[in-house]
Amino acid sequence: MTVLIKGGTVVNADRSVRADVLCHEGLITAVGDELDAPKGATVVDAGGQYVMPGGIDPHTHMQLPFMGTVTSEDFYSGTAAGLAGGTTMIIDFAIPNPQQNILDAYNQWRDWAEKSVADYSFHVAITWWDDSVHEDMGTLVRNHGVNSFKHFMAYKGAIMADDEILVNSFTRARELGAITTVHAENGELVFTLQKEIYEKGITGPEGHPLSRPPEVEGEAANRAIRIAEVLRVPLYVVHNSCRQSLEAITRARNEGQRVFGEVLAGHLLIDDSVYRHEDFDVAAAHVMSPPFRSKEHQAALWHGLQSGNLQTTATDHCCFCADQKAMGKDDFRSIPNGTAGIENRMEVLWDQGVNTGRLTMNEFVKVTSTNAAQIFNIYPRKGSISVGADADIVVWDPQASKTISAKTHQQKIDYNIFEGMTVTGCASHTISRGKVVFADGELNVERGAGRYVDRPAFAPYYDALQKQAQQAEPVAVRR
Repeated sequence: MTVLIKGGTVVNADRSVRADVLCHEGLITAVGDELDAPKGATVVDAGGQYVMPGGIDPHTHMQLPFMGTVTSEDFYSGTAAGLAGGTTMIIDFAIPNPQQNILDAYNQWRDWAEKSVADYSFHVAITWWDDSVHEDMGTLVRNHGVNSFKHFMAYKGAIMADDEILVNSFTRARELGAITTVHAENGELVFTLQKEIYEKGITGPEGHPLSRPPEVEGEAANRAIRIAEVLRVPLYVVHNSCRQSLEAITRARNEGQRVFGEVLAGHLLIDDSVYRHEDFDVAAAHVMSPPFRSKEHQAALWHGLQSGNLQTTATDHCCFCADQKAMGKDDFRSIPNGTAGIENRMEVLWDQGVNTGRLTMNEFVKVTSTNAAQIFNIYPRKGSISVGADADIVVWDPQASKTISAKTHQQKIDYNIFEGMTVTGCASHTISRGKVVFADGELNVERGAGRYVDRPAFAPYYDALQKQAQQAEPVAVRR
């Protein structure tokens, strides 16, 4: 299939330029002025609009078994919703149960993802440790294009990784040229606080943020960062929600450590007042971890994004409908953790980022696409409007306006955390692998059209680290 996007302004992370874009057989084949449409090509009129790399959401959970239920969004519906909002690739998570073979878990998630309508890849979680995990991490990197491993520092008694697991896994990741990622919350503290708060008679959703204060996130982020520092391995901290974790990341980056930070669109825009809503369904709909914070933390997160100390934006798209959330009607600890957002991430970030002057258009492209592609080693295949890149493109109408609502969204969930928000700036067209899959409000997707994306290891960088470590002066020992 051939598609010509005419009359728009190409916006990349580094510059903006008036140009047409020609796509053929899934790749961008030309970027330039006054390109001619080949015979039979589909022509997209982008006059007055911006032509940008399709969004990459580096943090989603489609079809996730969690807390006694399974998310309502599967890989088909979730990636379709993403395309409707301009997101053309996700990086999801294969999460083994404790003692489950990690290759078996990865293969299970690959099977589930076969129905995806947009491209996808996987981080693989390390939830336990023995020699088989050590060996299988190598197989995943060398044979399956996995270059990132996730560690949940929360969820005691389930998938929590303690310090021993972190040290073993971080060391192995360094050997393989993979990047480590963490969900930073002190699981022991959360477990203790949950018990104390529940026993005080606080059983509703308002107990959730009380059991996960910013300090438990800040402590865990700093601990993971310092472990990574000692072991000389890069670290990516997911869904930073508070000033404390941002400060830990900023301090480490100022010291020259290779640490990256992610922020969710929801954490930038929604504050903790939602947990005090009188309607249980509304309050429970917002239960996720880490929780939404006060406006003070939102301001800090925006500053982190503007300064470059937070590099990516994501959603942690993890959908549970009202009947699933009701599992915790009498105990906030049993409310399934997760919210949606993949369809609206780019819209709300444009509206509250670019339209307010917090972000330039080029910075918007960085934090919604290019930085994720670079951090996870798929740039310029993804995250770039350039010859040879995958034809994953969003045509963005800066004048289009809509009011977000669960009644009209594509997401397979019965509420929307951005409900009632009117945004200006939306996708008019989304192109995935060179095919127009969303145009003027209508989806035209093919089940299984998405492809798995290999992400190579970071051998050159790690070789340099190993050499640096070997050349370090030996420590004198007093006898």
